[in-house]
Amino acid sequence: MSATPARDAIDWGRVRADFPLLAREVHGKPLVYLDSANTGQKPAAVIEAVDDFYRRHNANVSRAVHALGSEATEAYEGARAKLARFLKVRADELVLCSGTTFALNLVAYSWALPRLKAGDAILLTRMEHHANIVPWQLVAERTGARIKVAELRPDGALDLDALFAAMTPDVRLLGLAHVSNVLGTINPVAAICREARARGITTVVDGSQAAPHMALDLPALGCDFYAVTGHKMCGPTGTGALWARREHLEAMPPFLGGGEMIKEVRFEGTVFNDPPHRFEAGTPNIAGHVGLGAAVDYLSDLGMAHVAAREAELLAHATEELQRIDGLRIIGTAPEKAAVVSFLVDGAHAHDLATLLDLDGVAVRSGHHCAHPLMQWYGVPATCRASFAFYNTHADVEALAAALRKARGLLA
Repeated sequence: MSATPARDAIDWGRVRADFPLLAREVHGKPLVYLDSANTGQKPAAVIEAVDDFYRRHNANVSRAVHALGSEATEAYEGARAKLARFLKVRADELVLCSGTTFALNLVAYSWALPRLKAGDAILLTRMEHHANIVPWQLVAERTGARIKVAELRPDGALDLDALFAAMTPDVRLLGLAHVSNVLGTINPVAAICREARARGITTVVDGSQAAPHMALDLPALGCDFYAVTGHKMCGPTGTGALWARREHLEAMPPFLGGGEMIKEVRFEGTVFNDPPHRFEAGTPNIAGHVGLGAAVDYLSDLGMAHVAAREAELLAHATEELQRIDGLRIIGTAPEKAAVVSFLVDGAHAHDLATLLDLDGVAVRSGHHCAHPLMQWYGVPATCRASFAFYNTHADVEALAAALRKARGLLA
């Protein structure tokens, strides 16, 4: 890849060429991929890293003294180190796992379940993904804790006054999205976590939609736990990580039992491994995390400041174009947004609209986006969602607008 953070101007056309899938056609039309909030596309460097691992280094980690075993372990732990640098944390605070859903469940069952009790409260926001709702409901059912909900402003921004007012003495844990996968709202996580910490509330941040789009400094955010998903940040599926303060990891019991999370096993009892390996039972997705390491290299070489600036341009262009379409309503207009635009068109069901866009080669997501409570708050069953990444172009924005105008005519 030619682009580096040192360059003042990036050739985004050359960057786009790094992504093989974006060159294909669908239904005889050039692909316009606008579903990166669901999963990001993979640059050739990531694809090649996975291929190279299986062709030249395939072995299990931490279980062999032969050359392949050593190479596999070095590559896997190297990926952990790369991701730790990307997040500005220590590698021994980073649990590698299958993604944010697993990471949040790990916190729920290993941190929350042993600590919460009847009378405690778990505070969540209206915009949370199901992955940051359902684990807490399951824990609440088993402990007698209850769920409290912090509501939004009409534009889709968090009502911070209401959120802070909801931080009552019974609240033990706050679950918070850094960026909404539906609205694109960027929450002021550092300010929220500072307020929560002052009140003794543990904070769990879903960073799935933040890690692909902005530079992160987790210690500066001040949260207790932070989860990321690899496949949304140009890495393979089935990869991700949980970052946690070291004191939490050391106090948490294992979530899963098996190989590699132990120091010694006897029938009389087991001595568990030190964190983070205590939470990584069994054979991990080694090749996937090697690919994630390559994705982190790619994003780091590109520069997350450049990524954020490029995506801000695309968001501004898309918002302007969609606002010109009669009968189209954008859902979520908070001042601070990532490059996500959810929308509805009068008289058209989201699924029908997405199907017509697909016939023109434009791939958007339709549905509830794993955010039923948010859809209910807006009083809609579903939306269409166009989500952009740095590899998209202004021509993609114009293709979306043209396809929407065409679809609106067909559905009128």
